Amino acid sequence: MAEYIPPSLDWVRKQVELYEGSGGREGNTLLDTGMPCIIVTHTGNKTGAIRKIPLMRVAVDNAYVLIGSMGGQPKNPVWVYNLRANPDVEIRDQTEVTKMRVREVSDDEERQRLWDIGAQAYPPYNDYQTKTSRKIPVFIAEPT
Repeated sequence: MAEYIPPSLDWVRKQVELYEGSGGREGNTLLDTGMPCIIVTHTGNKTGAIRKIPLMRVAVDNAYVLIGSMGGQPKNPVWVYNLRANPDVEIRDQTEVTKMRVREVSDDEERQRLWDIGAQAYPPYNDYQTKTSRKIPVFIAEPT
């Protein structure tokens, strides 16, 4: 079994520990926003280690939209590269854990539809896109 490497950012690590440690009964809203979140367990593309990241909960049908905004920073978050290299993930949505496979959405029409759903759930995504010149990656996680 691969080694687990906790998130390096203190608030992210605490969020994951609270969410996972309570079996999803606590910590299921992002600490700085109060918005619902999920935990995405994935594999590091360089280390091969297990990584966990809290992301906004953007559910669509029985899938989740994952948006690599990083607050509009100039670079993608590291998890984007991890998902591109290793698309098999587990998603914890409160007490439910589901094995899923992600794919990056490249079709402009599908991407716009999913972006709009994401921005409806979390309007700052639109502001983040205006802050950066990069096209913020959009993924869809679907059950395997």
